[in-house]
Order: sequence, then C-alpha cells, then structure tokens
Amino acid sequence: MKSYSEFSIPNSVFYGKNALSQLGEQVKAYGKKVLLISDRIIEKIGHVKTCQNILKEIEVSYVSYLDVNTEPTDLHVDRALQLCLAEQCDVIVAIGGGSCIDAAKAVAVLTTNGGYIGDYIGGKSPIKQRPIPLIAIPTTAGTGSEVTNVTVITNTSEDIKMMIKHSAFLPKVAIVDPMLTTSSPPTVTAATGVDALCHAIEAYISRRAQPLTDTLALSAIEAILSNLKVAYDDGENTDAREKMAIASMQAGIAFSNASVTLVHGMSRPIGALFHVPHGVSNAMLLPGVLEYTKDSAIEKLASIGRIISPESTTLTDTELADLTINKIKQLCSDLNIPNLKTWGIDEQKFQQVLDKMATDAIASGSPANNPKVPTKQEIIDLYNYCYHYNFSGKPNTLTS
Repeated sequence: MKSYSEFSIPNSVFYGKNALSQLGEQVKAYGKKVLLISDRIIEKIGHVKTCQNILKEIEVSYVSYLDVNTEPTDLHVDRALQLCLAEQCDVIVAIGGGSCIDAAKAVAVLTTNGGYIGDYIGGKSPIKQRPIPLIAIPTTAGTGSEVTNVTVITNTSEDIKMMIKHSAFLPKVAIVDPMLTTSSPPTVTAATGVDALCHAIEAYISRRAQPLTDTLALSAIEAILSNLKVAYDDGENTDAREKMAIASMQAGIAFSNASVTLVHGMSRPIGALFHVPHGVSNAMLLPGVLEYTKDSAIEKLASIGRIISPESTTLTDTELADLTINKIKQLCSDLNIPNLKTWGIDEQKFQQVLDKMATDAIASGSPANNPKVPTKQEIIDLYNYCYHYNFSGKPNTLTS
C-alpha cells in the first residue's frame, strides 16, 4: 500500500491585483505564436482585447478561437485544435471561466498527442508527449481550473461529461487577477462561488484527502463562507473579489490533489443532459448530498462548523455538523440557488434518465471518493430528493 502522497501545482502562479501584467513575460518564455482561447462574453467584456493588446506590445503573433460556451464540448475542442495545428501555434493562452480553460487543456494535450479527447479517459490511451504550454487566466472565482490537472469535456454523441485527470492537463502558468472577476454578474458569482465551495468541501472530506489539501481546503471554506455573499451583493467590492479569487485557487489545488466526491459525480450528468451550468448543478446538490454523507463525515463537518461558529464551544460534533449543513443551505438560499424543478427541468424527462444519470455518475469514479459510498439506487434517491430540495425553512429529512 502506498504510504506517500503526491501534490502538484502549475510551474508558476501569479495572483493578486494586476497579476495580468505578467502575461507578456510568460508568453515570451514559452512560445512564439499564441492560440488565444476564450468565449464571446469575455470578448464583449473586453478581456480578450486586453490580452490581444499585450501580445501586440510584445510583438508575438496570435490567432483566436472565441466560440467556447458555458459547457465545453468535444466539438469546441476539435475546432480549436484544427486552428492550433493549421496556424502552428506553440503556446496557448486561455482567458475566461472554467469552460474556456478546460477546452484549452484538451487542445494543448491533443496538439502533441493526437486522437480524440475521450481516448484519454481513465488512461485508456497513454499521453506520451508533453502538451504545448498553457497559460490559464480565470475570469471567475469558482472552477479553479487554472491550477488543476483535470478537464471536463462533453461527449456530444453520448451526452456524457468526460472527466479526464492527468498531469498533462495542468497548466504551466496560472494568472489569477481578481480585477478580471468584477465583471461577473451576480448569478455567475453565485454559481462559480458555490462551485469553489464544493471543491473545497469535497476535497476536505474525500477519502483521498491529505494534510496539504486539508490546509488549503479549510482556508478556502472559511474565505468563501465569509466573502461570497459580499461579492454577490456588491460585485465592485474588490476586497471580497480578491479573497474569493484566492479561495477558488486554493480549492482548485485542493481538489486536484485530493479529488472531488459525490456532488461532482452526480452533477456532471445533469449538466450533460439538461445543460445546467456546472456551478449551478453543484449548488443544487451540495446540501442534500452533505445530509446523506453526514454520518460518515461527522468529524470533518464539525471542524468546518468550528470555523463558522468558533464561539459554539458546547456543541457536540453532530450538532456542529448540522450547523455546517444549515449554514450552506442558508448561503444557497441567500444566493437564490434554484432546485432542479425550479430551474425548469421537466420532471417526466428527469425520471426517464435517472438510471442513466446514476450509471454515469458511478462511472465517473468520483462517488467512490465519498466518505459514504452510495449504491446506484441511493444515487437515484438523492436525485429525486434534490429535485424538490428546499434551501430555506426547516431542515429537510432524507431517508436512505
């Protein structure tokens, strides 16, 4: 049995206000022609133009692929890859949310290794060649993709979100400038912020957690619970934005090394089949999954409770765990997170694909990292439970 742990991060991480000023120097260190990957929203905001201007200033040529959307697919990856190959780009700059960065990770690997991105799930095909360097610049405080060795791409022919984990997907450079997140509207701030909270909590309770990831996860949890609502209410609050950006990065490093658990395993099929943004689907599931998991994660959920309420010295671990779950429920309510029904998912269609969703969730491998490993039927029950979930009012009752 392995008695050691591995901990990986990008070669360089630049974070804090004005960190984007490092882009030119980093591009020159890694390549001569850039493929800039982003989306039309980030282009409209002006962040793409800012990057293009920096590349012009350092006299580095570039081409741009700007058609990634909220859920990156194998089609986006293929189109960006063809552009990369045709233009002989040797470095990628990805600016945007996790979707843009995840697509860029896939392109970086396929540029030197070839094939279809799904070929690399679970190591079915080995990644033999180093990817071309990727410089990742997040514009949301949520996914942490800029510091992770994971990409999630939708297989459009099978309606499956493919989660692929390999050291080759780790960006060379992460540039985390909180000023880029101030343009995020409240709905995006909420969804990506709860996504980061999921990353941190799942990394902390994961069966694959380790001391380094625990430290980062707890720091991220504390910062997110203290600052997400502030950033949601006031998007121009740069202090809250900066703390959220750093927390998202910490959570990303934590889950990249400790792995996610049941929330993410159940979330991906919802995104693939009903096109719910990843952060929203995570948020829809988080409290209900924690209720299911509670009895197998009492001590760690209690540790989070002590961070939330340090004055509660007389509470038992079970009471502190309940305090944690209720705090997260209240946060989701404050952020106007919908349940699956309120989002607009048709209940009849939902029922028809429950078996497929549960099967796909288990196949992802993430549920096996949960402190309480669910059966397929328990996952189906959880989906039904979360469909009508009540984030406010009295605690929900989950029978299993």
